[in-house]
Amino acid sequence: MRKKSASLRNKISNAFVYSIMERKERPFDVIGQLAALRRYARSLVRNSDEAEDLVHDALVRAFEKRKSFRSSGNLRTWLLSILHNAHIDRVRQNRSLTRRHDEAAVDAEQALPAGQEHAVRLQQVRNAFFSLPEEQREALHLVAIEDLSYQEAANALGIPVGTLMSRISRARAQLREFEEKTPRIAHLRLIGGNGNESD
Repeated sequence: MRKKSASLRNKISNAFVYSIMERKERPFDVIGQLAALRRYARSLVRNSDEAEDLVHDALVRAFEKRKSFRSSGNLRTWLLSILHNAHIDRVRQNRSLTRRHDEAAVDAEQALPAGQEHAVRLQQVRNAFFSLPEEQREALHLVAIEDLSYQEAANALGIPVGTLMSRISRARAQLREFEEKTPRIAHLRLIGGNGNESD
């Protein structure tokens, strides 16, 4: 798997180097966005292999559409939007795929202590996060984990800001309900928020 990822990284890196040479514009640092793309992909599909495939598809699309990227634009938002659309296309092409609950991971809470209690708690939060409807999960991921502004996240998802805020509000309400029903050991940013996102 690591060899496959390294190979993918090298191929995409080389492709965008050529892209930079053609455009003669500011650096098109796609490689620097791979971590964010992988996190978002795993948030959407949960399975690491499928997430890598989704990232690959998104990067191929990005390369094909590279001339449409404005040099003054936000590269990360643009790439996350392409990845989101690639995911939607995959879902539409194969609606018979079963929902996956194993091998799920959200890389948002790496700073938590490695104790067993925290490990159990983190797994509970992951399960709660993946139990959210996909539209809420993707909205919350972009704002709470990728640290996009509401406007940037809304642009990436192609929805109005009000709709995004409503989805985040509902997601956080469900996670707060989960938090109240389980032992509290740490306040998680994913669950946070001040409740002002409501519609």
